Amino acid sequence: MSCAASGLLFFILFFVFDSCKHKPLPNEEMILLLRSAEKYDNNPGNIYCPGAIIKFCDSIIHNSSDEAEIEKAQYNKANALLQLGEEPKAITIYEDLLNKTSRGDLEQRRLIIKDLALANLRLGDRKNCIYNHNAESCIFPIANEGVHKDKTGSGKAIELYKTLLADDPNDLESRWLINIAYMTIGGYPQQVPPALLLKITNDDSMHTVKPFTDVAANIGLNLKDMGGGSIVDDFNNDGYLDIITSSWALTEPMHYCRNNGNGTFTDVSDSSGLGYLTGGLNMMQTDYNNDGFKDIFVLRGAWKGKFGNNPNSLLRNNGDGTFTDVTKESGLLSFHPTQTATWADFNNDGWLDVFIGNETTPAGGTHACELYINNQNGTFTEAALEAGCAITEFVKGVTSGDYDNDGRTDIFISALNGRKILLKNETVRGGPVKFRDVTQPAGLNNSVTRTFATWFWDYDNDGWLDILVCGYEFSEPLAYYAAAEALHAPVGNAGKVFLFRNRHDGTFEDVSFKTGLNKIAFAMGANFGDIDNDGYLDFYLGTGNPKFKSVIPNKLFKNINGTHFMDVTTSARVGNLQKGHGISFADLDNDGDEDIYIEMGGAYAGDAYENSLYLNPGQNSNHWINISLEGTVSNRAAIGTKIKITFKEDGLSRSVYRDVNSGGSFGSNPLRQHIGTGHASSIDSIEIKWPLTGKVQVFKNLQPDMNIKIKEGDSSFTSYKLLRVNFTSIQSGLISCSPGRKN
Repeated sequence: MSCAASGLLFFILFFVFDSCKHKPLPNEEMILLLRSAEKYDNNPGNIYCPGAIIKFCDSIIHNSSDEAEIEKAQYNKANALLQLGEEPKAITIYEDLLNKTSRGDLEQRRLIIKDLALANLRLGDRKNCIYNHNAESCIFPIANEGVHKDKTGSGKAIELYKTLLADDPNDLESRWLINIAYMTIGGYPQQVPPALLLKITNDDSMHTVKPFTDVAANIGLNLKDMGGGSIVDDFNNDGYLDIITSSWALTEPMHYCRNNGNGTFTDVSDSSGLGYLTGGLNMMQTDYNNDGFKDIFVLRGAWKGKFGNNPNSLLRNNGDGTFTDVTKESGLLSFHPTQTATWADFNNDGWLDVFIGNETTPAGGTHACELYINNQNGTFTEAALEAGCAITEFVKGVTSGDYDNDGRTDIFISALNGRKILLKNETVRGGPVKFRDVTQPAGLNNSVTRTFATWFWDYDNDGWLDILVCGYEFSEPLAYYAAAEALHAPVGNAGKVFLFRNRHDGTFEDVSFKTGLNKIAFAMGANFGDIDNDGYLDFYLGTGNPKFKSVIPNKLFKNINGTHFMDVTTSARVGNLQKGHGISFADLDNDGDEDIYIEMGGAYAGDAYENSLYLNPGQNSNHWINISLEGTVSNRAAIGTKIKITFKEDGLSRSVYRDVNSGGSFGSNPLRQHIGTGHASSIDSIEIKWPLTGKVQVFKNLQPDMNIKIKEGDSSFTSYKLLRVNFTSIQSGLISCSPGRKN
């Protein structure tokens, strides 16, 4: 069944039909829990529920006799209509309010004009980027086929922004947005008034990056939902990478697009049982029962405060194409707002445990982080308090890794209230899990900047894990900072990316500035990979801020020899101006370089957008190797295993290091490790250090450009071939995932 054949009507009819026959749906207990949780999404106090807000505003408009109260309700209704994607209705109300507002009330008039300009800009997006979407739609800087065919909305927005800027030339938010509007009509830079022009520069002057192309529509992977999570991995063990996505809306289903191995994907969402499960701002893969099939952990309730007490889901992969919700029977059922978790073997017993970062906010109550220890029988025991990791913060990102190379997996926590916390694992083998907060002695408490997405990685290939964490600090609208950056004006810590280099002695050095990470980003979705197979990890950031005025591009940063990073967004043509969330780096067309899949869409129904698959054209002739690992004594998914690859490049010996994980804290890469080996024509050695035993397996004299499997304890590896496919032309006559599947 294609995605277009499914949807809310199918879901309702199937549910009613099966209920009448008393035949349970797959995962019915979790479905009922999620349906029950929907009541929280229908409360006018929930800022992410515009439908309920409109009903509340209408009750005031129709029943109040207070003209000021009515006008306030009309204004709030217009904002909610915009959030629902009802731009023409919102425009009508804004225009009516503007006509009613005294010309002497300059502040109120500016507020309404700004919203009216934005509504027209959004209307232009809807008529062009959404209704007539193409591969260049909304790619910053907008050009070529990305230029709007219907220029009406943007044209009206330009005139309104001119009015605003005539009154206040220092309104940087409006200045950024008028430049964007001119791009959409093909008038940038030549038609932009010189006093308003913002010059867009590109770091990538010496290290050219070839442009990626969005091919999601060619193969039906341009699923359209609100913001959510993404996993790219092999869920049926056929060697080919599948795609699973989620949406944070409790009315939108998960999607499972199975890779057919021939350049097409089939939507098996409903037959797998996943299509009946809704919600999930983020998710990741695991193998909690060590059966060799990757399971899924879905996280829900983030941002919603007291309305976010939604259940997470542990979905067991049955190995037959179906998934069963085992949340309750596994002991993982709890109700807290969250979007972040990390799976690792924290007690080194060969079974994966999970640490969940929950959100504690003043209005939302206390929600301590959770640590569930695997009982090795399909169940878990919660042990955060005893383990010393029951953190109560507004947690937005967690990651795990062995930063001090002592054989025990540690935890790093990123919080939106400014705290960053490093928990050192001091568990004694065979004893209970114990963590100690070493943030201060590690040198990580030197900034109170609010932060979001994070990860452990070895960016400089020295064998020690470093930490990247994305800043989320701002006091002005995000468009203001984008304009300030273009004008080379100071922006402080707003949207800063922090990089902490491991000093090898338990401490870290903030190298953000010296490595060139002084660009604004405001990242939510974030992940890393190696786009040019040079062995150094690059990263991509999705700017998912829920505000509609946050029209700033997602960003790609290239790692230059482990010494600094360059913003290569414009040359790579991956700077989508729509909201970006779950991100996955993966070689989906099996041509030897990593592509980027991103779950697009924002926090509101009116901000839903098609997902993108940015196809890597091949940056050079560098080599690579794919390594799939299987633990036997260690956890079967091999999470936490350390890989060292040594080879000679241009006559010099060098090593590349990787830890097996799914990448960043918002979006999941395959557990299969894609590792670039530069110009090397052969690989001298591959060293695999298994997490439980610490034993090292060494394989020598390998050829690059291979897919290999290594099993813990085996003295030899196996190689396998994958069919290289072409995504650059639209596939026809084959069943594929379709953008039509939408609840």
